[in-house]
Amino acid sequence: MQFLKLSTLTLVLLLLVSCGGAANKTFSSKSDQQAAPQQAKDSSARSNGPEGTMQPVSLQQAGQSQTAAQAAERKIIRDAELSLEVASPTEAQRKVSGIAEAHNGFVVTSESKQRQSNDGTQRLLDVTLVIRVPSTQFGPVLDQIHALSPTITDEKQTGQDVTEEFIDLEARIKTQKALEAQFLEIMKQAHKVEEALEVQRQIANVRGEIEKLEGRKRFLENRSSLSTITVKLNAPDSGIAVNTSGFGKSVKDAISDSIAVAVDIILFLIRFVIVMIPVVLLIFLPIGLVLRYFVRRAQRFKLAREMASGTPPPAQAT
Repeated sequence: MQFLKLSTLTLVLLLLVSCGGAANKTFSSKSDQQAAPQQAKDSSARSNGPEGTMQPVSLQQAGQSQTAAQAAERKIIRDAELSLEVASPTEAQRKVSGIAEAHNGFVVTSESKQRQSNDGTQRLLDVTLVIRVPSTQFGPVLDQIHALSPTITDEKQTGQDVTEEFIDLEARIKTQKALEAQFLEIMKQAHKVEEALEVQRQIANVRGEIEKLEGRKRFLENRSSLSTITVKLNAPDSGIAVNTSGFGKSVKDAISDSIAVAVDIILFLIRFVIVMIPVVLLIFLPIGLVLRYFVRRAQRFKLAREMASGTPPPAQAT
């Protein structure tokens, strides 16, 4: 009976907390609407001069001030990727690291890779860096990186507004914490082990949900407060392309083709001989031996008939 009462009380508390959250949102929206005229009156009163005259303010100035206030509170994740051609990738790597550290940022990863030049006479170095800087320094850092090279082969900037998700997470965390406090009060009133275990299980579920929401909130705070910039530093390829239309190149190609044809013919003959050896040994040689046996046997029979008939055998040519 006590367990049934406790379960009913828990369900009622859940409904009350949910309704309370919705009521708080409605009340806050109404309060904001009611406070707007009062704030307008206060701002108009502050804008009055010493004699009570109102200072003229344009609609554009009012809109810009409101936009600036909203942008300061928004959570925006900014990322950038750009590729630069530099004479010395290692030197540019040190400069990019210095730029990040000068703006309270840091280098996340640094990767170096070599590649072959077009003429094949040298190996070139490419460096890829991933840095993170405060979002307020995102623009200045990009400007300084742009100044490292006049040749920017590729650039991409992205922005993701996560303000709505961040506010929703805060509201859900607040609701879950209120629910946890209610379960703790119920825990104090539990008199049986089964009731205490059930309430403890509910508290564990709520605590797990709170930790998950807080983890997501911390992730959004970190990503929005620190911007990620991926910089690719490529060494320019100064190799001279080989002229394929000259007479010497044509003669060289013809000689190479003739040598390749001769090699192919030789390889074909070698393969043909190797393939024909088992054919000769297993097919043609036995057939030849059988034919030779029957031919000699026929000659012996013919010679025996001639001797029996008294005809001298034909004289063999010397």
